[in-house]
Parts: sequence; structure tokens; C-alpha cells
Amino acid sequence: MESSSMRMVLLGFLVFLAAATFVSGSGQNPRPGFFYTRTRGRCTPQYWSSRRGSWPKMVPPKSTVENVFGSRAFERYRRDLTLLEAAARDDDGENAFARLVKQSTAALLNSYARKGYPYAAWEVKTLVIQALVSERAAAVQAQKFLEANENCG
Repeated sequence: MESSSMRMVLLGFLVFLAAATFVSGSGQNPRPGFFYTRTRGRCTPQYWSSRRGSWPKMVPPKSTVENVFGSRAFERYRRDLTLLEAAARDDDGENAFARLVKQSTAALLNSYARKGYPYAAWEVKTLVIQALVSERAAAVQAQKFLEANENCG
């Protein structure tokens, strides 16, 4: 009798585990919970810098930030900073301009690669140029791009 109860509990747990795995694997951006995962969406800078997906042909990974976002970007970033390097940056904690280049790189790639992304490529470029005027403007725009990138489907 006791062994059949244990089997039922074990079977129930396995069904729960299978259902939780199915539910957590079905979304693009799973939410933290009982089965926490570090999976990132297909629109984040981490995704683009991992090179798991192919980059849009309009913006090769070796394109420089200056060539893509214009000469004003040269005032804030290295002349030879590539989009791949910008997406892979990990110095964006308190640096608003670092956050801006990281999130705007992902936003630009998403604008070309993701149907229904809330920004067109020309909008991303224009918003970056406008945000380069001050640290506050850069922080605000970086946050907007971050939200669009994390909520992208």
C-alpha cells in the first residue's frame, strides 16, 4: 500500500515537472519563478553578441558604431568600436553612454530582423543621435531601448 502511494506521489511530481518544463520553454522570455532560467530573449544585446542568430546583412557585426550611427557617435565612443563589441559590452552599469550603445545596437538589429519591432531602423539611428547630447538623455533612451528589446517577441 505504501509503495503505491509513493508511486502516485512520484508520478504526480513527474507530471508537474513535465508541465512546468513545457510552460517555461514555450515563451521567448520566461519569467523567474520556481524553475528559474537565465535564457534571454532573441532581441537582447546578449543574444546578438552571442552570434547564435545571423545578423541582418544591412549591419554586419564588424560595422563600426561611428559608421552606423554617424559622426556624433565618435564624440562618445572609440572610432573602431564595432557593433559586435558594443552589444557585448559589460561596462554599462553606471555609464549611460555605454548602456545606450549596447541597447541601441540590439534595437537596430531588431529593427531589421524582427517583424513588428516598435522602432524602425531610421528611428533608432535618429534617437541615438538625439540621445548623445547628455548623460540624462542617453540614460532615458537606453532604458526605452532596453524595454523594447526585452519585450520583443
